[in-house]
Amino acid sequence: MKKKLMIPCLLLVPIGLGCENEGKSVPTATDSTGAAAATPTNRVDIPPTVRENLGITFAKVEVREVIRTIRVPGSFELSPEARREYRTMVSGRIELQVPQYATVQTDAPLFSLDSPEWRELQQRLNETELMLQRAQASAGAIEPLLEAHAYHHAELDKVISIWTERVNQLEANRSTGVVTDEEFAQARATLANTRTEHAEVLEDEPKLRLRQVQVEADVNAHQERFKLLMANASSLLAIPSEELAERASDSPNKRSRWREIRRIVVRAESPGMVESLKVTNGAWANEGSIVLSTVQPDRLRFRGMGLQADLPKLLNATTAHIAPPRTPGLEIGDSVPAELQIGLDAHPDNRTITLIAKPAETRSWMRAGVSAFLEVVTEGSDGKALAIPRSAIVKDGMTHVFFRRDPKNPNQAIRIEADMGVDDGRWVVINSGLMRTDEVVLDGAYELKLATAQGGTSQIGGHFHADGSFHDEH
Repeated sequence: MKKKLMIPCLLLVPIGLGCENEGKSVPTATDSTGAAAATPTNRVDIPPTVRENLGITFAKVEVREVIRTIRVPGSFELSPEARREYRTMVSGRIELQVPQYATVQTDAPLFSLDSPEWRELQQRLNETELMLQRAQASAGAIEPLLEAHAYHHAELDKVISIWTERVNQLEANRSTGVVTDEEFAQARATLANTRTEHAEVLEDEPKLRLRQVQVEADVNAHQERFKLLMANASSLLAIPSEELAERASDSPNKRSRWREIRRIVVRAESPGMVESLKVTNGAWANEGSIVLSTVQPDRLRFRGMGLQADLPKLLNATTAHIAPPRTPGLEIGDSVPAELQIGLDAHPDNRTITLIAKPAETRSWMRAGVSAFLEVVTEGSDGKALAIPRSAIVKDGMTHVFFRRDPKNPNQAIRIEADMGVDDGRWVVINSGLMRTDEVVLDGAYELKLATAQGGTSQIGGHFHADGSFHDEH
């Protein structure tokens, strides 16, 4: 209603300017009564009040490679790596700790699992640790035995050496009569007993060595089994084995951390948003059941369908951008640079081929499922040209017009017949009537067209210049 009321109220300001290359002044028109009529003009006042009521917006003239741009419609979708599923490692009862659509950070608790299988693993860990301690104790006890055996062996060697020398001396002195036969027999008996004991020691040494090897093997076997069980516990709990083996600070007896864990708590491995919950609180889940999934909404890619006829151009494309559709509140020239990749699948019936583009950055208008356009600049000899949004041009009868904002007076707009060039559906090249620093009316162009038509700016026998001046045909 406001727009309909404002259109008849727009004022047309008469401005008379001479034609280029002519020194004649513009004659003043007269009406039937002989009174001077207003000089025709293609200018229209757009003060702030009018701009606000009509919702007039402006778009800057851009230098674009419209003739070399291929625009492909499509939509955003989540990258495969954007979604993460969280499943149960063992069976148990589920307690959810996050609601659906909640935003979670890395290491945030998602759900807990009360599992009998975890307690069985704790029992195996405990038994293995006990056997390891016993094996280590046996290994520690056999070392003193080996040391004592070695010492005893050395001492017996010394005793045998002494008694051998003693027997030899007694045997040498028997002829003198100083050494009795009984004394000599006792010495020989002592030497024989010592040698027998020495032989027994030598016989026991291999047995001790074998026992040592067996004990060390038991220690190594129990250590490896304990490490494997700790690795299983680490996988279930998503906690490093070193941390599980540490003493728990909240344990009254300073026991290992794995002994104090009663419920398995599954935590987020990456930031994201909870997409879906597959179970309810208190439900029993079997091993491998999916509990919830999270997504990273900013990890997107664009999928579009290009024409197979454009494939040679797309293979040699230099740059690509992803642009949003025409949406109120978004800049008409807003786009995101992207890395283009030709898809693996083509569609013979539609004569199209899949195009995948990975955006270099994210914007607020980028969401999975949101439609957009992929703009691919191909190689070619054609250069850049001045272009304006296609939606800034409106049709008035047989002609197309747009409204250029007066660079000298921002509260006025100049109606200009569009000298259009190449059009890619979103941007159109304007061959004349614009400069690089100009702005054109985007929203509200249709209302200005109606206002200027009511004001009688379409004159017979004359023409307007881009600066707003009118000249009679002559």
